[in-house]
Amino acid sequence: MAAKNMTDGNITKHLLSFALPMILGNLFQLTYNAVDSIIVGRFAGENALASVGTANPVMNIVIFFIVGICTGASVLLSEFYGSGNMEKFKRELSTSMIAGVLFSVLMTGICILLAKPILILLRTPDEILADSVKYLQVIFLGLIFTFLYNIFAASLRSVGDTKTPLLFLMISSVLNGVLDLFFVGYLKMGVVAAAYTTVFAEAVSAICCVIYVWYKVPVLRLKMQEMVMDRILLVKTIRFSWASAMQQTTLYIGKVLIQGAVNPLGVESIAAFNAVNRVDDFAFTPEQSIGAGITTFVAQNRGANKKQRILKGVRVGMLLENIYGIIIGVIVLIFAKPIMSLFLSTEESKSIALGALYLTYMAFLYILPANTNGIQGFFRGMGQMNITWQSTFVQMLFRVLFAYLLIPHLGFSGIALACFGGWAAMLIYEVPKLIKWVKEMKNQPENI
Repeated sequence: MAAKNMTDGNITKHLLSFALPMILGNLFQLTYNAVDSIIVGRFAGENALASVGTANPVMNIVIFFIVGICTGASVLLSEFYGSGNMEKFKRELSTSMIAGVLFSVLMTGICILLAKPILILLRTPDEILADSVKYLQVIFLGLIFTFLYNIFAASLRSVGDTKTPLLFLMISSVLNGVLDLFFVGYLKMGVVAAAYTTVFAEAVSAICCVIYVWYKVPVLRLKMQEMVMDRILLVKTIRFSWASAMQQTTLYIGKVLIQGAVNPLGVESIAAFNAVNRVDDFAFTPEQSIGAGITTFVAQNRGANKKQRILKGVRVGMLLENIYGIIIGVIVLIFAKPIMSLFLSTEESKSIALGALYLTYMAFLYILPANTNGIQGFFRGMGQMNITWQSTFVQMLFRVLFAYLLIPHLGFSGIALACFGGWAAMLIYEVPKLIKWVKEMKNQPENI
């Protein structure tokens, strides 16, 4: 097992070797997601692409709530691993597994029942409502696989192994893409087929993780007698996971509300919004992966009580974030229109033009979430989950507020300007707290 202890050695090397596999894996997943949208848009049409686009924010609320639970658990796992307390490490993993499986099953039933009412509340156009509901309900059937993959991936990352989750993600993504091409592209089975292929691929990645951990990673292998729910750790896990899950949920509830502001603009705007969201994901994900590297680095060193090393790691991480933010901004600025042309045919020229205008604005703004992701990584690693949730809430509150104020008057451009307002508010909230923490830690001695 490629476990990595980050409490000693070169900081830049640790962060890069941790973040790069995550970046590659996430970009690989996003490439599939983009191909998924391209296949749906090209072979099933603009309405089908709009159906997926409308369903995605609702789907992501639930999926990223589960991801948030796993993220919160991984912070505790990283801390216990860094301190060398393997008994507590295993009890935390067991507690998270049992609670997460029960929660995922419960959420599956609730979400299937509420899919249609939620989409109606979001003012989804009648011509795409039926497909959007069917797509969501099928995706929700796979929530248990989403949890299993993410909890095993989070536990592997907590011990410094980001390469194995990447491998299984690549396998499932390739499988997903091939199945999409066959069922949606060749057999013309439409939006629902795309949902089924996604669930099947998620199941494959989850099963691969379970098998690998059982045979190759003794520290993560749980025997039947070790499958217990520790009440004290459950409370602590809920505290960490709740804040992390609320952070993710707040983010995507905001996106759902913004989708509600976009939907009245019509199918062309919905299709364009789905496409630019895919591009945004490409831009944001490496920033989030670097932030995840900062989180694990900080959490392990916090477990080892190496405060000065934490500060050095944060400085390196923030530098990496800003370098990336500048590079991705330049790329998007130059290739905005060609990127949009990948998702839509030339017949949908209005949607292409709307998306290209949005991306031109965003190219100058991507450096802002680069900084927010780095700061969030620090606070997650320090166990200050409430700060990460509160700052995300501030970001989405202002972003949604600006969206509903600006979109009716500025149209599609208002979405990008609303993003700027949200990120600016988030930094205004976070930066003073970061400065305060850094000053306090500078005065504390390093534990060698």
